[in-house]
Amino acid sequence: MKSELRSVLVPGPLIVGAGPSGLATAACLKEKGVPSLILERENCIASLWKLKMYDRLNVHLPRKFCELPHMKLPPEFPAFPTRLQYISYLDAYAKHFSIEPMFGEEVRQAKYDSTTGFWTVQILRYKFFCRWLIVATGENAEPLLPEIPGISNFQGGYLHSSLYKNGADFKGERILVIGCGNSGMEISLDLCNNGAQPFVVVRDKLHILPREILGRSTFGLSMFLLKWLPLRIVDRFLVLSSWLILGDIQQFGLRRPEIGPLELKKTTGKTPVLDVGTSAKIKTGQIKVVPGIRRITDRGAEFVNGGAAEFDSVILATGYRSTVPSWLKEEEFFNKHNGYPKTQFPNCWKGKNGLYSVGFTKLGLAGASIDAKRVAEDIAWQWKSDTRQMHFEYHMATRIDPRQQAP
Repeated sequence: MKSELRSVLVPGPLIVGAGPSGLATAACLKEKGVPSLILERENCIASLWKLKMYDRLNVHLPRKFCELPHMKLPPEFPAFPTRLQYISYLDAYAKHFSIEPMFGEEVRQAKYDSTTGFWTVQILRYKFFCRWLIVATGENAEPLLPEIPGISNFQGGYLHSSLYKNGADFKGERILVIGCGNSGMEISLDLCNNGAQPFVVVRDKLHILPREILGRSTFGLSMFLLKWLPLRIVDRFLVLSSWLILGDIQQFGLRRPEIGPLELKKTTGKTPVLDVGTSAKIKTGQIKVVPGIRRITDRGAEFVNGGAAEFDSVILATGYRSTVPSWLKEEEFFNKHNGYPKTQFPNCWKGKNGLYSVGFTKLGLAGASIDAKRVAEDIAWQWKSDTRQMHFEYHMATRIDPRQQAP
């Protein structure tokens, strides 16, 4: 017999996603006296960091750009904290603000009812009603697995980068890495350092920048220069600095786009690669650059330039995608094709009818923190402007706390 969904009125905002974006939003709301409820489909906070990241990962941006609101990173952490260090920070952050999500609860549907003025958010056992819905599932909710001709016939092993941990299991193998973003380049370096022979597919032009320039982080220096100089001038400085520090990398199959790295990021969202040692391995031939793939064969790959090679394994460093269109029944604020807000930063955080987004700025953790503060301020103003109604809703909602219900 089909069990009936239990209805629960949420006193404050309902947040979908317990990654850094959801945690930052909940903390900012709590600082303003607004309660919230977080739904998380995995069984832990920050599941991307804990379950889907490779071991050697360090945060790509300096520590000050990775701090969440109202709590700094420990002073003993290095300029670019490791994955495990950042996970420990997120755990401490959740504990400090007493953030307790409902784990293992995937949202099946969320839609707005104009007659009641409430959002209805449905999970397996409950149907929640809330005045504010905050989408904090982020840009990297689910691995992106593109259709590659012939991949199903490949006799070796292949996996998405979300399942890759380290290169120890690939020692002595020839590995084809499909994807030349930061993940693809770092995984290639990790494979090389563990005795494998990586071949990285570079289909399009890309910018590779040093992680630091003149002793300062490239990102931090760029943000400083943009306060005083036009974007095109800063772009020229970055390209020149990259050439002086990394040398001429075009002869190794790494062609630069005509448009500068910051302008490219602004117009297309494509992030430049921050070099952590991969370019040096490419110059020495320890990491091979190959062109785009025409098709995968049973033992290797054929390339668009007519060449072919055999490989033991294929790693798909092809990124992630948003899953918002699969459950959010709304088409005005979020794009149903890519799952991003239709408006760009800095105006991508607020929709209509109490709908918000955090973590879709294409500016990483720094962008998520900016949005979290804006969302909290906006909701807190509404919360305090109608005290009588809020007290009634809070009284009704706290009669049932689904986090304390037995399965």
